[in-house]
Amino acid sequence: MSQQRVVVWATGGIGAIAIRAIQHRPDLELVGVWVHSEDKVGTDAGVLAGGDPIGVAATNDADALIALRPDCVIYAASGPERDAGHIPDYVKLLSAGLNVVTTSTTRLVNPHNYEPAEWRDQLAAAAKQGQVTLYASGIEPGFAADYLPLVLSTQSSQIETIHCYEMGLYDDYGVPDIMSDALGFGRPLEYEPWISFPGAIAGEWQGQLRLVAEALGVEIEEVRETFDRAITERTLDVAMGRVEAGTCGALRMQAIGVVDGREAIIIEHVTRLAHDVAPDWPRGIGDLSYRVNITGVPDIDCTLAATLRDPAGAGIGGMTSGAGAMVATAMRVLNAVPYVMAAEPGLVSSVELPLTIPKGAFAAS
Repeated sequence: MSQQRVVVWATGGIGAIAIRAIQHRPDLELVGVWVHSEDKVGTDAGVLAGGDPIGVAATNDADALIALRPDCVIYAASGPERDAGHIPDYVKLLSAGLNVVTTSTTRLVNPHNYEPAEWRDQLAAAAKQGQVTLYASGIEPGFAADYLPLVLSTQSSQIETIHCYEMGLYDDYGVPDIMSDALGFGRPLEYEPWISFPGAIAGEWQGQLRLVAEALGVEIEEVRETFDRAITERTLDVAMGRVEAGTCGALRMQAIGVVDGREAIIIEHVTRLAHDVAPDWPRGIGDLSYRVNITGVPDIDCTLAATLRDPAGAGIGGMTSGAGAMVATAMRVLNAVPYVMAAEPGLVSSVELPLTIPKGAFAAS
């Protein structure tokens, strides 16, 4: 089996999982790792990923990594700048002739509807210059509410509605500026978080809605939003800190695609800090699961739960509810590397790639 030479960009949760997974894959070779923190430079990547040394030292020198001429960069950086920080990195890597798979820019799961258009055009031009490909994925966005419903629809004779859910605990997500400021957890209901602003929910999920609609040959005329919150009746101590009783302990939000005047494609997230908050809202299996409900001929109802027996063994520390989903997120792009390399240059979505079957996964066992 031929090997693809890869670089992992950043060693946070997703990057650490990718580093550890590559060591057990006969089709991939890790040749470099990028880090943001100066104090991590020179540290062995295996150690940064929570394991044993593997003989690859981390660097913050992007040009040095480009000079290695890897086949693909597995990009997993995070940070407060989000796309504003990621887009210049993508442009640099693509222009240099390196394929990029990323979990960092979730709205690029449908690159053809990515906004702002100026950034999309920069990415397309860079991919054309380098004659390489950019692909974004994850478990949600990237699979559970976009690709999975399309796979399930191959059983359909007629489709009336598609309703996709993420239902889970975020009690172990310890990023206060996102959890408190952007989402409003732990705040009184009078507080208006960023996600409640008109257009915020649609902006995050309309690309997925349009991906599903376009693949099925229909047009979304409008994207509607719903947003609701529920308080916790008791004080909760979670990863983001203490959440007092009487403040927000759960969110429920929907992005709704209108087709032919009716609400036809829905992506819904129900997010709690404890199982007993908002007991009347939809709930899934365990701490985190995904559900796709297609009404039509036939009716189809599928629930997906990604669980992990040994989070520490996969390089995940201090996380319980989302550990399996983190591995699934990383593998969505890692397993796509050979398929992205074989794709036509440009920006691609999951529906433009073949099924990204991991041909080295059984060997990894």
